[in-house]
Amino acid sequence: MSETHTTFCRICEASCGLEVTVEDGRVTQVRPDSEHVATRGYACVKGLKQHRMFDTPDRLRYPLKRVDGRYVRVSWTQAIAEIGAKVKALREVHPNSVGMYVGTAAGFSVLHPVFAQGFMTGVGSASMYASATQDCSNKFAVARHVYGFPFTQPFPDVDHTDCLIIVGANPAISKWSFLQVANPIERLREIEGRGGKIFVVDPRRTETAKVAGEHVFIRPGTDVFFYLAFLTELIAQGGIDEARIREHTTGWQDVRALAAPWTPERQELVTKLPAAKLREMVGIYRNAKGAAIYCSTGVNMGGNGGLAFWIQEVINCVSGNLDKRGGMLVGEGVIDFAAFGKKTGALLRNDKTRIGGFDSVNDAFPGGIMADEILTPGPAQLRALFVTGGNPLLTMANSNRLRKSFEELELLVAIDVQQSETASLAHYVLPAVTAFERPDLPFIFPLMLGLQSKKYLQATRALIAPAGESKDEATIYTMICKASGVNLFGSVIAQKAMEAMMFVSSLGKAGDASLPQEFLLDLLLRVTGQMGFEKLLEHPHGWLSPDHVESSFLGKRVVTDDGKMHLAPATLLAQARKLEGDFQSERENAHRLKLISKRAITTHNSWTHNFEEFVRGENTTNYLYVNPDDAERLGLTSGDVVDVTSATATLRLPMRVLADLMPGSVALPHGWGHQAARGLGVASKTTGVNVNILAADGPDGIDRVTGMAHLTGIPVDVRRAEGPIDPSSWSGLAADAYAMA
Repeated sequence: MSETHTTFCRICEASCGLEVTVEDGRVTQVRPDSEHVATRGYACVKGLKQHRMFDTPDRLRYPLKRVDGRYVRVSWTQAIAEIGAKVKALREVHPNSVGMYVGTAAGFSVLHPVFAQGFMTGVGSASMYASATQDCSNKFAVARHVYGFPFTQPFPDVDHTDCLIIVGANPAISKWSFLQVANPIERLREIEGRGGKIFVVDPRRTETAKVAGEHVFIRPGTDVFFYLAFLTELIAQGGIDEARIREHTTGWQDVRALAAPWTPERQELVTKLPAAKLREMVGIYRNAKGAAIYCSTGVNMGGNGGLAFWIQEVINCVSGNLDKRGGMLVGEGVIDFAAFGKKTGALLRNDKTRIGGFDSVNDAFPGGIMADEILTPGPAQLRALFVTGGNPLLTMANSNRLRKSFEELELLVAIDVQQSETASLAHYVLPAVTAFERPDLPFIFPLMLGLQSKKYLQATRALIAPAGESKDEATIYTMICKASGVNLFGSVIAQKAMEAMMFVSSLGKAGDASLPQEFLLDLLLRVTGQMGFEKLLEHPHGWLSPDHVESSFLGKRVVTDDGKMHLAPATLLAQARKLEGDFQSERENAHRLKLISKRAITTHNSWTHNFEEFVRGENTTNYLYVNPDDAERLGLTSGDVVDVTSATATLRLPMRVLADLMPGSVALPHGWGHQAARGLGVASKTTGVNVNILAADGPDGIDRVTGMAHLTGIPVDVRRAEGPIDPSSWSGLAADAYAMA
């Protein structure tokens, strides 16, 4: 029997509307929802193939336990009891000895991250780590200092802007970050179609730059100097809204003085972006009716991502484009989440790490010091780690060292849908449901923050039954809490309520109990004043919400103590003192190659390489891409095997010439290096390398304010390899680790 259902994708922030065909309990086809109220019948190839990526022999269907180096199937009862007993024992030593790493996949579910945090709160542990410290914690850290709350994230009004400057982002491939925009290529072309101007500032002529706008080269890792000079030139051209500054901000004179030395000519010395071009960009930005500067991972991960994003926010504000139609808007979700956070302290903890004394960002510590926290003795030494919806052994800096530290853990629990590199080291592997196997609402960004170019709500039921004995994460963490002798969110009432719901929902059903997820989602909607879950399901293509409103943020929803935007937070001003030294270092190392990342339309972080259609032929590995001039200077040609060396490690892989790269830049796609993954039958046979092995971790490699590692713009040396590629060099792992795969 064949049935067609509407739902929405939960791979990335675009959350595209989908039509799904189910036959005999299996998803057989996925199509774009042509009637969806916001996504206009668009979906990417990953979203349309996701059912095939997950419906494979490698899908985790039962709990696994590592016994004498191999994995054996165990019952949920045994796995949860043994995990709980270990957590209980370690918690008595120190609550912070139990940690958690929350990956990106956890974020695209409403209940998963809430219950994961609920477990950690019950344990009383501050040892929470998140994938955000790889790619976006700069935005959260700066927002807390500037706006009073980390999730206050202005976004470009793409449907009305007259000037959009995109720095270090490639929405044509990666979609938008911190904003839900389906079919980004069409939306960019619409800007140009109505006479708007787009600039794409990037070390590579990206796919985005090829379909819309004017491309402008910039040397990797120098974005902060571009931003400072942009602000200086904006002042020089009279593009400042003094009245708005006086009414809604503090600290303008301090940040203005900071920017003053950074002229267009001076920034050109390190960015290689011509001063005349910068002045032209400022002029177009200043004269537009509505303009926005927007950045993403290329800026975030470049070493000064916090300072760069800070100055970007200052520019958008002092030019009068913040809280303005066609400029930068601040969304409103189903509740005023910033006000809620201010009142309850949610995401505003002030924990400090044991190693390095780093502040928490979004209640999470830097992933780049996790290895130190595991390897450094002491009462609060990290001894147990839950990895939920992530794969830190491929996504974090210096993952060779991290792997060694994971081998020292007394308890490593991986909750996932397939057995990744990280799960291949775990003591217990717990099978989770996929998106098609759970009911859901849009994730926290659109739901709670309104980070949508077109506002809407949508609900979806589970379309198929969970595979095997897989469970949703909310149920899993409720079970672990009970076995560990702790209460969800530290609340006896919450824990007992969840246990009671599981019992009631199991009556008359075979198999283990699970939480009634639809009931919980319905409760969330009703508590926030929305229509209920069932009512929302009556709008299968989404329900349009009232549109974003300009002039609804400044003076109204800023949650700093004085209600004003802080343009010059003391913490950021203090960190900016390092810029002169950074500038001199850039000048002294102008001859060095700098490494950036690169993504293909068929890849998404580390988890789409286990699908044969995406890794066929020449796509069974990643390549180092080199500008033709640099290749000639180094005596290299496409197809050569090269060694890429950073201060941390050396990787060996094939190279290709790529004219789209700025001279002095090389690119290496991330997410590869699966050879030690026991449970990825396709991906483990690919021959790519893990670029993050080249990045430094530890206290000296982490940004003090944002907690982020330096993952792009890394200085490297490249030379022709003296020998062939061997398995141990593919992922930087020891040969015996490869042999186990």
